[in-house]
Amino acid sequence: MVGEEGAFVLGWDEVLTEEELSVTLKVLCMSEEEFKEYKEQDGWEEDSEEEENSALSNEALSRLQTPCKKLLHDSVLLTLESYTSDLKAEQDLLNNKEAYEKLSRREQQALHVRYGQKRILHQLLELVR
Repeated sequence: MVGEEGAFVLGWDEVLTEEELSVTLKVLCMSEEEFKEYKEQDGWEEDSEEEENSALSNEALSRLQTPCKKLLHDSVLLTLESYTSDLKAEQDLLNNKEAYEKLSRREQQALHVRYGQKRILHQLLELVR
């Protein structure tokens, strides 16, 4: 469901792999009975046009049903725990010119990527509260 990478791609304003996330949330938030029924009806390919055309914007994420929000919230927390430092530590390093300049170019770029990823994840946490 989540493609070769096994991850969803989030942007600042919306989910970039919205179809995968939408289907995954829908399935994971179903009861066992709902899942059996959905599967028997070939629900994988017969979603309504409204669902197919609904982008998972930040606004849409904040309106998800509570079980889906909790699932996303817990997933984001697990992802953040996989990092060796938190958002504040990254921000402090970016703001410390002397320490930042001691990093190699590659380390600086990695820092910017990690910081951006963590900011997006923290934004998602706020949206699914």
